Amino acid sequence: MTFEYKIATRRGGLPSFRAEPASDPVGRSPRVARVVALAHRLEALVRSGEVKDYVELAGLAYISSARIAQIVILSQLAPDIQEYVLFLSAEHAGLIAERELREIARAPRWDRQQALFRQLLDKRG
Repeated sequence: MTFEYKIATRRGGLPSFRAEPASDPVGRSPRVARVVALAHRLEALVRSGEVKDYVELAGLAYISSARIAQIVILSQLAPDIQEYVLFLSAEHAGLIAERELREIARAPRWDRQQALFRQLLDKRG
C-alpha cells in the first residue's frame, strides 16, 4: 500500500511525496514507560525555569500537586531500572505497576532500589 500526496511549494511546483508503510507496525509504548518519560519532562520544565514550581505545573496540567509528586518521583529511580521500564515491551507491561515503581523510587539508594526491583521481577516470574 502506497500513499501519494501533493505538497504545494512557494515556488509553484508540486513535488510528490510518497509514504511507504513501516515493515513492522509500531505500537504504543506501555503506560508505565510513558509516565517515567513524563516524569523527566516535568522535572526538566521546573529545572529550566519554564514553570516556577510543581504547584504551578499542577495548575497548568489541571491535576493535583499530589499526582505531580507521584509522577516526578519516578525520575529518582536508578538509571538501569528506568532503562528497563522505558524499553519494556507491550506484552510485559503488565508485570510492573506504577504504584510499585513509586514505592521502589522512595528508597534513597540506587543499590536498594535495584534489589527491590529484582525482588519484584522475581515475584512476577
